Amino acid sequence: MTAEAKPMALPHTSEEEDPREHLMHDPLPREKMNNMVMEAMTTAPLEYKIVVGILALLVGVCLFGAWGYMTMTGIGLAGVRRPVFWGFFISTFVFWIGISHAGTFVSAILRVFKAEFRRPFTRAAELMTTFGLAAGAMYPLIHLGRVWVFYFMVPYPNQRGLWPNFRSPLVWDFIAITTYLLGSTMYLFMPLLPDLAMARDHSTGWRKFLYRILSLGWRGSETEWRHLRTAIKIFAWAIIPVMFSVHTIVSWDFAVSTTIGWHSTIFGPFFVAGAIFSGVSAVVMVLFIVRSSMVNMKYFIRPEHFDALGKLVLIFSMGWLYFYFNEYMVEWYGGDATSKEVWHYITQGPLSWLWLLMLVCNIAIPWLTLWNKKIRRTPWAMFIITFLVNVGMYIERYLLIPGELARNRIPFDWGDYAPRIEPIIAVGSISLFLLLYAIMSRVIPLIPVWEVQEGQMAHAMKRVGKAKVPVVTETE
Repeated sequence: MTAEAKPMALPHTSEEEDPREHLMHDPLPREKMNNMVMEAMTTAPLEYKIVVGILALLVGVCLFGAWGYMTMTGIGLAGVRRPVFWGFFISTFVFWIGISHAGTFVSAILRVFKAEFRRPFTRAAELMTTFGLAAGAMYPLIHLGRVWVFYFMVPYPNQRGLWPNFRSPLVWDFIAITTYLLGSTMYLFMPLLPDLAMARDHSTGWRKFLYRILSLGWRGSETEWRHLRTAIKIFAWAIIPVMFSVHTIVSWDFAVSTTIGWHSTIFGPFFVAGAIFSGVSAVVMVLFIVRSSMVNMKYFIRPEHFDALGKLVLIFSMGWLYFYFNEYMVEWYGGDATSKEVWHYITQGPLSWLWLLMLVCNIAIPWLTLWNKKIRRTPWAMFIITFLVNVGMYIERYLLIPGELARNRIPFDWGDYAPRIEPIIAVGSISLFLLLYAIMSRVIPLIPVWEVQEGQMAHAMKRVGKAKVPVVTETE
């Protein structure tokens, strides 16, 4: 391992600012940080157990119970019917796939660009990718109704010479989700190895047995570190195009059709921008919950991290607005009568209040608040703002799918969509995501201690004249 000290373009630290406010300039001994993370993992107060119990009950009743009842009764129990055959289920599916982009963006892209603020919360974001995909992957199956024929989505040879219809969006989604889930899970596991070995050396009983298996015999030798860094670097570059391609494929579910409002070449980048927008906002929400509910997390997750993520949310809010405006500007310029009717139905019809609420949540609230550094550095305020952003992004997916399907070129085929059992199942999937996160927060170290320590060793304050300037030692 070689090191070379180079001043990087980091934010200027004034003399009045205490450098210890920044995690990278407030180091603790490695053993103390290890003990802090282990204490957070092994501490399970009564409130935590009550929340886990409630979430498990909601998953059993709202997800598997409601889904099982709909499977036995029939898909007619849902609100999907002519002309809206894609409703709440597909809207929720697109939302979860978008949330899953947060892990790759925060971990891989920020790692490639050497954004140092990402270090303490990369794993929390990567878990969002895995659990978001797990929650979203169920919705193509739920949407099928006859879930026992799901194997038609899997391309496999058979004696009858039958193959899945590769023009079906369900097959595309299956391939995209499977690829992304496998890649993101491997990318989550590799940086976890040193911390699993740390947990193995600090545990007893069943935890020690579990971590001994998962750590794959990691000993921290120089050769192991060299191979790990090389593998992480390769995967960081490889998972980025996978991230973009997955949500582009999801956008093709809509863009390749001839449906009014969907047949657009802008859908690929539009969906990716919206996915990162909602995903980074979800990371802020998760960090606030982790920071508030787990001991010792306030040392690792600080206002500076909410500040940095708040800037990203503001930037992607602007990017999302550009693509959203682009989508409707092209339709308006075309002058198609049906396009005008779809636009009128959403903006002035029965869905107009949802459209206005979406604009407030996705544009007005971020733009009016996130320019302020004090607000960005206030965790509870950031939680509220990003929660509203995700409400707005869910509404955007709802308006895009059942909202635009309600009007078409045949006026006698128009109709309104009224969800029935779908919101109950959606509550169940949200509960599943939170339940998985709550359980894993006590099973694996949420803070990558080795990355935090590496960053703290690389950071220093160098005096230039009368000012102190942060410098970073690049390690290879």
